[in-house]
Amino acid sequence: MDNRYNGWTNYATWRVNLEIFDALGDDLKYMGWHKLDKYDLADAIKEYANELIEQDTKEGLALDYARAFLSDVNWHEIAKHLKENYVDEDETEDEDA
Repeated sequence: MDNRYNGWTNYATWRVNLEIFDALGDDLKYMGWHKLDKYDLADAIKEYANELIEQDTKEGLALDYARAFLSDVNWHEIAKHLKENYVDEDETEDEDA
């Protein structure tokens, strides 16, 4: 069964990327994530998303469901997407200089 959603591995991956990481925009560079390789970046964004839900959600059923939702995310796909965006932005900035 194909669970792809809007070109992403699945709904969870698409939604987490859209609502957490696309919303950060330029803040991603300030976090230093653009310097990480895609494997370390995948770990960093997974940890970041988990910290967000733990800050915003009380212990109990809602937190359990949020963690289950995040377990479906393809963190490497989001990391690859972010790295591709950084490369494109860095190349554009170099051309403008």
